[in-house]
Amino acid sequence: DGGYFHSLGEDLISVRQAIKPGMAILEMARDLNMMVLMTRESHRPDLMDLNENKRIKGERLGSAPGSNGPMGRFLVRGEYGCDMIDQFLPQKGEVVIDKPGNDAFYATDLEQILRARNIRQLILIGVTTDVCVSSTLRSANDRGFDCLVIRDACGAASEHLHQAVFDTMEREGGIFGAYADSEVVLKHLSGCVNRNESIGSM
Repeated sequence: DGGYFHSLGEDLISVRQAIKPGMAILEMARDLNMMVLMTRESHRPDLMDLNENKRIKGERLGSAPGSNGPMGRFLVRGEYGCDMIDQFLPQKGEVVIDKPGNDAFYATDLEQILRARNIRQLILIGVTTDVCVSSTLRSANDRGFDCLVIRDACGAASEHLHQAVFDTMEREGGIFGAYADSEVVLKHLSGCVNRNESIGSM
């Protein structure tokens, strides 16, 4: 409570439901020594990277990036409310991508990091499904990355908005990638752990 999404008057029930499945996927990825990258929508403290369009939209909603909230300035790097929640704090060596937009590839070095590590397959979890996750998914697909979205480890302001993303993904034989629930993925990955194998990268 008290963060940017909450300040917009959005329902937090759906996004909270994604925490437990997301934690399970993250733990398994770490057990398999997959590369873990975390992203957060954020801006420089001086807001030099905040475009006018985004500023105006935020002001209309009463939550412009850089304005004050219960956890510090909204969407500003270094503020408590801009960081990951405690359950998803990065461990030593894990990459954090600060992104000024919805798409994690836009104005960041994410693609360069992935290419340098020869990573071609991505597992996506997070919030919100219909904005940051979907934007990043589509951008990754256009760049030739093979993506798997964990459905119950993502969340949106409503079930309708959440499910609409996956309905769209089913078009044209999986136009943007594939999706699955965490239970199915964890069962598969658990077999790899038991066999002491490493698979892919995250």
